[in-house]
Amino acid sequence: MTTDTPGLSPDQLETFNRDGYLILPGALSSSTVKSLLDETHSLLENFSLDDHPLTRFSTGEKRDHVGDDYFLTSGDKMRFFFEEDAFDDDGKLTKPKARAVNKIGHYLHALSPPFARLLDHDTSKVSPPAVARSLGFKDPRCLQSMVICKQPEIGGAVPPHQDSTFLYTNPPSAVGFWYALEDATLENGCLSFLPGSHLWAPVEKRLVRKVGNVGTEMVDNDGPRFPAAAGDGQAAPDGPHEYVPGEVKAGDLVLIHGNLLHKSERNTSQKGRIIYTFHIIEGQDRDYDDKNWLQPPNEGFTKLYA
Repeated sequence: MTTDTPGLSPDQLETFNRDGYLILPGALSSSTVKSLLDETHSLLENFSLDDHPLTRFSTGEKRDHVGDDYFLTSGDKMRFFFEEDAFDDDGKLTKPKARAVNKIGHYLHALSPPFARLLDHDTSKVSPPAVARSLGFKDPRCLQSMVICKQPEIGGAVPPHQDSTFLYTNPPSAVGFWYALEDATLENGCLSFLPGSHLWAPVEKRLVRKVGNVGTEMVDNDGPRFPAAAGDGQAAPDGPHEYVPGEVKAGDLVLIHGNLLHKSERNTSQKGRIIYTFHIIEGQDRDYDDKNWLQPPNEGFTKLYA
């Protein structure tokens, strides 16, 4: 994986550092979007239910997160997690399986050739290695990837959260690359962001494995709550905090700082909202806790730099 493609411009970097997110229109060509959608639909149609535990993915904070072996051992596999509302009272699917999956995770960047190619500068108009270099990464590692479907009518809302809660390093370093494979609108549950919150919102909680690897739980974060360069963060601004919707077109890329508060609403429309996202962390001079729910595969997390 090379890094000779230009990264972020000074203006783009300034926007990301100020707002905590950056929308990059047209990062993927229409042919790349089609290839990734074709791969997604093939995966959705062809996975087997015969040995599937029918695991639901809970997006709400008040319910236990998926806490079974199927989830905890998905870090080096492609596994399928269903929408909460895809089942009836008897636990049976109410829709065809391809219209019931919430997400596929968490190793598409290694196991699916079309998605794996996105990490190389030749596939995307915006090179992930070059972007990582612009953001100051010394040894960026891709540690997880997901297709999130946000299915028509049943696609669940995702409450305000910070990605570093789930992908914690000491100190925090996570950045998300979020690609729209279909148009994301207010009607089908586009992302909304709290601009600048990465500067003042600490990572107060962490998703970790329970003792004995018998599930996951949210615990207080007793480590650094901001990236190293941010120190203890800034004071939160006065007044109400307004989320800004981020409607995007298929092929657009959104970069998301690990401390940024963001959310998405329920999809009540007849149109899906398929996206692909992967996250990177700093591999140099960062501690990756063995309590994190996601643990590295035997070969380690995927390097972005050759």
